Amino acid sequence: MSKLPSSAAYLVSTSTNGSPSRESFRKFFECWLAEQSNYLEQLISTCKDYDHNKKNSPQSSSQAILQPLINRVLEHYEHYYRAKSRWAKDDVLSMLSPSWTSTLEHAFLWIGGWRPSVAFHLLYSKSGHQLEAQLHELICGLGTGDLGDLSASQLTRVDQLQRKTIREENELTEKHAKHQEAVADSSMVELSHEVTELLRSESTGDEVDEERVESTLAPKKDGLQEILQMADDLRLRTIKGVIEILTPMQAVHFLIAAAELHLRLHDWGKKGDWARRVHH
Repeated sequence: MSKLPSSAAYLVSTSTNGSPSRESFRKFFECWLAEQSNYLEQLISTCKDYDHNKKNSPQSSSQAILQPLINRVLEHYEHYYRAKSRWAKDDVLSMLSPSWTSTLEHAFLWIGGWRPSVAFHLLYSKSGHQLEAQLHELICGLGTGDLGDLSASQLTRVDQLQRKTIREENELTEKHAKHQEAVADSSMVELSHEVTELLRSESTGDEVDEERVESTLAPKKDGLQEILQMADDLRLRTIKGVIEILTPMQAVHFLIAAAELHLRLHDWGKKGDWARRVHH
């Protein structure tokens, strides 16, 4: 099996060769997913090593090993959103309706990506699973160090961040809804009527002013790009905000759960899409 080039290589390539295309982002995304899978393996391996050595190694020494990996994973997310922002400047519509994701993933999209509040549901779900698995140790007063061992102060901070995130999420949802209504503003209605009349008059279509069409659509696309940028910014700030509240070991567990969910959802969706194509 041939090794995929790095996502960074595709980013440099598009910068050198001109405007990025839908197909080039697909290749970038495939490379980025492969890198995320590699980071997942590193996170799992580091987590197992930490659990094995925590009795013999001082906590500060172990955490010094975990933090650089956490930073690299966060930088990988930042790299994705920087690339997405660059592609969105040339083709925001593809970023909002990505052809490189599955129909299953599409069903859960919020403004071209995952809903930020999902991060908190993920945190609470994983915390509940780990709490149940380590209940005996916790009853005996033994800290597990994972997400089942969240402190009261951590839970308070998570709750505050969740409330803030949901407020911003709702504001963006409303902003997006209002912008969608602009598809029926006076300029669009007038233009669609004039073009329809031209077509009905058996015109060849050459009389349709494509420049006018583009100039009418341009502010709609610009508005979508701005909203997408704000949504992606909120997604990234949410991840970083959650990680900031957690201990390094808890952050590793959270990043593992996030990568597992993202990669498996993508796999399941792609397999489902393939199965439907085969049967039809």
